[in-house]
Order: sequence, then C-alpha cells, then structure tokens
Amino acid sequence: MNVRRWLTPLSLGLMLFSGYELTGILRSYHDNQVVMAEARHLYGHAEPQSPLTEAMEPLGDAIKAPKEEAPQTESPKETRAQFKALLDMNPDVVGWIRIGNTAIDYPVVQGEDNAYYLNRNYKGEEASAGSIFLDFRNDIGKAQPNTVIYGHRMKDGSMFGDLKKFLKEDFFRDNLAFQYDTLYHSYRAEIFSVYPATADLNYIRTGFESEREYAAFLQGLQERSLYKTDTVLGTADRIVTLSTCDYTLDPAKGRLVIHAKLIEQD
Repeated sequence: MNVRRWLTPLSLGLMLFSGYELTGILRSYHDNQVVMAEARHLYGHAEPQSPLTEAMEPLGDAIKAPKEEAPQTESPKETRAQFKALLDMNPDVVGWIRIGNTAIDYPVVQGEDNAYYLNRNYKGEEASAGSIFLDFRNDIGKAQPNTVIYGHRMKDGSMFGDLKKFLKEDFFRDNLAFQYDTLYHSYRAEIFSVYPATADLNYIRTGFESEREYAAFLQGLQERSLYKTDTVLGTADRIVTLSTCDYTLDPAKGRLVIHAKLIEQD
C-alpha cells in the first residue's frame, strides 16, 4: 500500500517532466522554422531563386581540424544582390545551399572556429538547431580543392536531417545535383559519393601538398561511395563536402558524408 502511495506521485512527476521536455523540443523546432522562413524571405527578396531545385547530435571530432594552407586564389567579385539583406543581419553569412526534394534551403554562415555556430542560428542567436556552416579553414574568396559544410541532423528533418535520404539508392539517383551559392559565385554541385563514416576519417581536408595527393584523395572518396556515378574528377576540379551525424557505424562518432563536384555557373 505504501509503495502505491509513492508510485502515483512519482509517475505523475515523470509524466509532467516528459511533457515539459517534449514541449521544449517542439518549441525549438518551431522557432527554427520561423527563423529559416525569415532567412528565405530575405534571400529571395532581391532576385528569383535558381530553377535547379524545386534529432540533433553534436558534430564533435569531425570538425576539430588543423589549419591547412590551400592553393590558388581568385579575386572576389562584388557581393551578389540577393545576399545584401542577409549580410545586414549578420556579416558571417557566406552562402546559401538548396537541395531539391529535401528541407535543405538555408543560409550558410562561417565562424572563426567550427564551434561557434553549432548552437547559434544564422543571426548569431542561441538555438539548439545551430546553423549550416562553412569550415573555418575555407575561404570563399579562394579556389580551394575541398569546401566543407556542416549541419546538425535534426529529428524533424530540418538542417541536414534530410541528408539521410541519400542513403537510399533511388533517392540518390534521382537527386544527383543541388545548388550552392556564395557571396560571389553560383555553383551546380554534382553528387558523386555518399557513405557513412566515423569522425576519425579525414574526409574534411581542405588543402593538399601536391596534385598527386589530391588525386588520391578524390579516388578514395569515389571508392568509398555506396553508389557509383559517371562523374569524372581531375585535380583541376573542386568539390564540396556535406557532413552531418549518422548512427550506422558509431552512435557517438558516426557521420554521414556527401561529396559533390562544383561546376561554376557564373
């Protein structure tokens, strides 16, 4: 009898706590949707969008990387008009990524390290969903071999949550291209590799000491892919790497990685 007397209030307390936690999670999802809708309005206000596109876990060790010098530089163009309103909101905005048939249609920001935007939205406000952000070693004013972009895998499919769709071959085959824009350039990104990995795999290299080293890196990415494509890669090509969490190989250090060849459109 005494046990029952204790169990009832304990069960009620647990239910109330669980409800409170669930409400907080749902509120964070809603807040993220509102903030991203605002970003899309600001970005789309200046010019039409490209016709190309119609559970959070910490990113952890995969983004703790040493600095590497990258070859080649290019003179930045004038900032493109569609970014002006976003830059007024936050000068850390460096681009936009849009992937068809997913929820991915977001600004890309860049901090002084790979930790700042883990839990901040594109306006720099604290947010559990964080941002889609560029590796701090990358420079949109330089022609670097590998551009690396990170995002949380949110359980509602937002941020980089929908990248998991590419693990299914039918979806992969039907969505082999996406749009990536920077302040100065517009790119068609042609996907050539997708695979689960762990944080100790150095797929986030941004600079290479020789063409031979870069060629070996590219070959490794293609061989690692779950599915093969007809994409031809050479040392003159530049790629973009998308990285988020995955639970296939490790519940804590697992990663889902997508690589695409960048083809400049302007």
